[in-house]
Amino acid sequence: MEIFEARNISKSFGDRTLLKDISFKIKTGEKIGLVGWNGTGKTTLAKILLGQLEADSGTLSKFPPSLKIGYLPQMAGAGDVTGKNFAENGEILHTASELGLSRLQSWNEERKKGMSGGERLKLALAEIWAARPEFAILDEPTNHLDERGTDWLADTLAAFKGAALIISHDRYFLDRTANKIFELEDGKLSIYEGNYTAFYKKKAFHVRQQKQAYEKQQKDIKRVQQQITALKQWSDKAHREAGKGDNIKEFDGVRAKKIDKQIKSKQKRLESELSKHKVDKPKEDADIRFDFKTRQKRGQRILEVKDLTKTYGDRVLFRNSRFYVNDGEHIALSGPNGCGKTTLIRMLLGEEPVTSGEIWKSGSLRIAYLSQDMQGLPLEKTALQYIGTADRDDISKARMTLANLELGPEKISKPLAFLSMGERIKVKLAKMVLEAYDVLILDEPTNHLDLPSREQMEDTLSMFQGTLLVVSHDRYFIEKLCNKMLLFDDGRIQRVEAGKREGREKAAQQERNEELAVLETKIAEYIGKISLCAPGSTEYQEMDKELQKLMEQKRRLRQ
Repeated sequence: MEIFEARNISKSFGDRTLLKDISFKIKTGEKIGLVGWNGTGKTTLAKILLGQLEADSGTLSKFPPSLKIGYLPQMAGAGDVTGKNFAENGEILHTASELGLSRLQSWNEERKKGMSGGERLKLALAEIWAARPEFAILDEPTNHLDERGTDWLADTLAAFKGAALIISHDRYFLDRTANKIFELEDGKLSIYEGNYTAFYKKKAFHVRQQKQAYEKQQKDIKRVQQQITALKQWSDKAHREAGKGDNIKEFDGVRAKKIDKQIKSKQKRLESELSKHKVDKPKEDADIRFDFKTRQKRGQRILEVKDLTKTYGDRVLFRNSRFYVNDGEHIALSGPNGCGKTTLIRMLLGEEPVTSGEIWKSGSLRIAYLSQDMQGLPLEKTALQYIGTADRDDISKARMTLANLELGPEKISKPLAFLSMGERIKVKLAKMVLEAYDVLILDEPTNHLDLPSREQMEDTLSMFQGTLLVVSHDRYFIEKLCNKMLLFDDGRIQRVEAGKREGREKAAQQERNEELAVLETKIAEYIGKISLCAPGSTEYQEMDKELQKLMEQKRRLRQ
């Protein structure tokens, strides 16, 4: 059953057109992934569906008009929950518990105030599902969400009988949840059946076809224009000869007029063909590159933590934790929502007091911080004003860096308040790139970023020679970028000498080594016993059979 039908919807802001005559239908049971570059109008379309914005033109029908909609806004993880009472709503308590927020009814105002972005997001999801919506609009739902929360949301959407519009740059989450993809690009909407991987393959095929058709059309245009140029040369020559006035030249005048007609005919056919069947040049992904400034080389150890404890009232985030950070290490901070990752970052920055213990940092250490809520950005300033450079060469470099991030003159001339969250992150990244820092602390850096920017960030940050401390629930991003880990587990912070994937492989190898040691002891024991048995005896044969089994197990473990 259809619940929405949009016909020729358009929406502009000033001279910037986001949606151009887009049409679509949404049916019950569909799980639609809405994808596109930052700033292409995804959140704008969601707000039109919600009735929070009006389209400039076109019609939008909702069936029934009283359709119950649940909405998770893009910044749900930054919402204020103080003053709310959840004790009377058993559905919220039950869902929150499934998401890992236990005993919510007993939380005091101080505990609510200290909630992490991931915990706030989980609570927002619990409130949405407790209201039993018929249609859910989820704007970047996996931002801040840990693995448990992501699994819960994917399973819940799979069982959800209503429809959902999921705005996300998380390709793996879309693969698990979406059965249709809406793509917004240059104001146009393209619709693909299947999940994100199916969309990606079909899109790549269409782009190849479009590129081939575009190149063929350009060759045809060039060929016709060359013909027109040659005819014009013949026509000019014929007109010059005809102007000399004798009878022979009168023939040249007639021929010139015929050529002029041919030129007009070819020009008209070319214009007609382009007006009916013009092939646009496919949009190519920008080659996004970050050219980090050089920095001062430092000694090996730049940070050391001893017996660190952090509490909020009776709540202990972590206790008696010891770890260190060396210059140039790329370290992931890993743990579930609410374990204290962002709190530790704020303590390292001097923005949060230490309950007990000691934090030592190398002197004059230059640290840049990308917070998960992007607080502190001067929204009234433009990108160049925020970057704050006056030198002509530096301004040129800033413009080039911003352009490589798909932020052209139109966008960097506007106040930051008019940019999308993903675009604001890019501006913040540009400032970090253009200044020489020793340490980059990134708290959920891929939130709100489109996929090309996310992938280029992975590649570029992996080449950063300074120190990285990264909080992210994107395991693919972490596995590609980090080779060390600060693991938040059971109320302690433990340094692990490998990233997540390497850590799992190291643990598995350790188990294999231990099993091999046990097997080798057993094999030696059987060899000693079998040497005491008479060859061919029943006891000898039984022991030999067991020995062969042990040898086979050893062989498999060593493969």
